Amino acid sequence: MDIPKGKLIAVGGNEDKGTYPNPRSKKKYYLDFFELGILKRFLKEIPAKQPHIEVITTASMIPEEVGERYLSAFSILGVENVNLMHIKTQDDAKLSEYIQRVNACDGVMFSGGDQSRITRMFLNTQILEVMKHRYWHEPFVIAGTSAGAMAMSKRMIKGGSAPESLLRGAVKMGTGLELLDSAIIDTHFVKRGRFGRLMEAVVSYPKTIGIGLGEDTGVLITEGCKVETIGSNLVVIADGHEVKYTNINDVEKGRPVAIDHMVMHVLAKGNIFDINTRTFYASEEAYRHANLQETSS
Repeated sequence: MDIPKGKLIAVGGNEDKGTYPNPRSKKKYYLDFFELGILKRFLKEIPAKQPHIEVITTASMIPEEVGERYLSAFSILGVENVNLMHIKTQDDAKLSEYIQRVNACDGVMFSGGDQSRITRMFLNTQILEVMKHRYWHEPFVIAGTSAGAMAMSKRMIKGGSAPESLLRGAVKMGTGLELLDSAIIDTHFVKRGRFGRLMEAVVSYPKTIGIGLGEDTGVLITEGCKVETIGSNLVVIADGHEVKYTNINDVEKGRPVAIDHMVMHVLAKGNIFDINTRTFYASEEAYRHANLQETSS
């Protein structure tokens, strides 16, 4: 089985979702998102000592403002070689300048906003193929917050209100960037109560894993399957492999969805979940120990 050499970092977001924070929340933005180490971890996973970062603001309706905040944050962390890619149209995504910049950088960061804007601009483009190739064949890091995280999966949640979830058709699905094949990502998960939304998305695609990211929390995904929790909040895993019954394909639109035996896991900082074996590990040490035993047996 092919294993990607690159890494993904999916971040659950915080109070920002493409709108400019008010003065009181602006301070919280920096404290929660940057100082608790998610961006630091992003930089740590890049081999280059002086990394070249490209921030892609496509998802946001206020790309200039969002981009400036990223520039400021990376500057606080001592990283100056950071550029902004304000890709606003499908024609922008085809520009050779942007393709060359993605070829030259060490990692990219997708901002929050609307995940459908990302897929609308990037699907079936050369720039996305360059990202995928580098992710599979080089130690290239692709990160995304909020919408940027949701767009990573093959099957992407486009929308759907949490209160109406688990009524068939409440969750709107689409095609993501296909960086992660066997999992579906949801964000702003804990505060917005999106448990039902993720469960409906998972049961709609048998044998998938749902990853619900709390605010100020993310996951580092290595080798395409090892999911490590980073940040200050919680990650919820919804495993649909052992579902024994669901009526999702039989009931009419708007009717309640029944699910029997969906397995749930809750991960805090440092916990690990293996997508391939669907196994929870309390720590990196436990994960390594289990894999050493498997190798030696």
